[in-house]
Amino acid sequence: MVDDKEKNMKCLTFFLMLPETVKNRSKKGSKKANSSSSSNSSSGGGGSSSGGSSKLPPVCYEIITLKTKKKKKMAADIFPRKKPVSSSSTTVQQHHQHNLCNNNLIPAPNWQGLYPTIRERNAVMFNNDLMADVHFVVGPPGGTQRLPGHKYVLAVGSSVFHAMFYGELAEDKDEIRIPDVEPAAFLAMLKYIYCDEIDLAADTVLATLYAAKKYIVPHLARACVNFLETSLSAKNACVLLSQSCLFEEPDLTQRCWEVIDAQAELALKSEGFCDIDFQTLESILRRETLNAKEIVVFEAALNWAEVECQRQDLALSIENKRKVLGKALYLIRIPTMALDDFANGAAQSGVLTLNETNDIFLWYTASKKPELQFVSKARKGLVPQRCHRFQSCAYRSNQWRYRGRCDSIQFAVDKRVFIAGFGLYGSSCGSAEYSAKIELKRQGVVLGQNLSKYFSDGSSNTFPVWFEYPVQIEPDTFYTASVVLDGNELSYFGQEGMTEVQCGKVTVQFQCSSDSTNGTGVQGGQIPELIFYA
Repeated sequence: MVDDKEKNMKCLTFFLMLPETVKNRSKKGSKKANSSSSSNSSSGGGGSSSGGSSKLPPVCYEIITLKTKKKKKMAADIFPRKKPVSSSSTTVQQHHQHNLCNNNLIPAPNWQGLYPTIRERNAVMFNNDLMADVHFVVGPPGGTQRLPGHKYVLAVGSSVFHAMFYGELAEDKDEIRIPDVEPAAFLAMLKYIYCDEIDLAADTVLATLYAAKKYIVPHLARACVNFLETSLSAKNACVLLSQSCLFEEPDLTQRCWEVIDAQAELALKSEGFCDIDFQTLESILRRETLNAKEIVVFEAALNWAEVECQRQDLALSIENKRKVLGKALYLIRIPTMALDDFANGAAQSGVLTLNETNDIFLWYTASKKPELQFVSKARKGLVPQRCHRFQSCAYRSNQWRYRGRCDSIQFAVDKRVFIAGFGLYGSSCGSAEYSAKIELKRQGVVLGQNLSKYFSDGSSNTFPVWFEYPVQIEPDTFYTASVVLDGNELSYFGQEGMTEVQCGKVTVQFQCSSDSTNGTGVQGGQIPELIFYA
């Protein structure tokens, strides 16, 4: 009786949970079953249509048809974040703030309820002594910082930490010293492991990359490389080249070489050049595509030698400079300098011996040239590419007049390039000399400008006008190219302009500029060519 009663209670509970349509059909079926019980018993439960209609519909069938597929909800969807009460002793922001400072306050009771997701609760443990089962003493002697850690979290984020804490050779130490990593970089790595957040800064990104490489955190390392690539310039290209070789990052190495080759003189004159190691110095001096005058290369090598003497605690003498340069001195292609550059520069530097100076002078002047230890073949440099945006050009008796007005056009590229100058039209009335002020801007900021003269021979050809140094152009951003010409008023001008031009592997887009006050636009006008390195 007890079993039957419990069975009936379960059936009643199940019945009450069914939708109304199922209840009605079930009641109707039960009435038919009572009215035809005698006939059903006589027929022996045969498969006739009258007998089959009196049976209850399969309850399981009703349940299956009522099921709906619902998207699985995450904890954050089910329990939306609620603002903590102001009287609470600890809030979410307070936890993050004191964790950054390692000011481990005692958390409020049930602090876990403040955070709906496991990611946020895990982030509370970042730089927190609460439940910490290991500590790190990070930094060189005299600049250490003691940081807490949680072995399980660290092992999940890094295979090195997993081997350190749970591997076959794991050591049960409460404190681990890491003298070769900067505290700020180690904290940045921990923040990524605990919080899944990447927080990089220009002054610590290299140290963070070192930490990510050491502890095999590849996604953080990739983020560091991307950060370095976007911030790459002539000022830091040499230092990043040295570091990229150390960290074995070939993509970053290639990017560095692109900048150094195109903006060689800026890179060689930068302070960062003096901070590179000897191996990187040799690779730069050996570079065939270095786009620089050889006297600039020579002066940069002497500047590096001076700083290297200080690093080695050597007196700043000519002998010591030559000593630290060693065989790298012969990688400078002194015989390819202009004679004036050699006579007024390298010959009077004191670094060369008297015999070397005499032999190089003979190399310039004698028909029978002496043998030299220096490389005597000029560097190839880079071959500039030209993007021509007009399909034809023309001239008329009343065009093109300048009167000191600005011709301007905007352009954007899909790959990083270095604008070296512009190709400009000349006079349509015979040979003439022009004065040209060229300028390159991004969002109103002048990136490069130069004032120079060029001679046109009366043809419809374009004539190059160069910036002092190539200007680095980032992809997917519009820049403004402008020129103010002074000379013969009647000039050739372009027609049938194109909004998009494919130049090798680089796609260039053009659009009109509001700075243009002399009629130049996409369809016609001046600035027919962009000259660049890619």
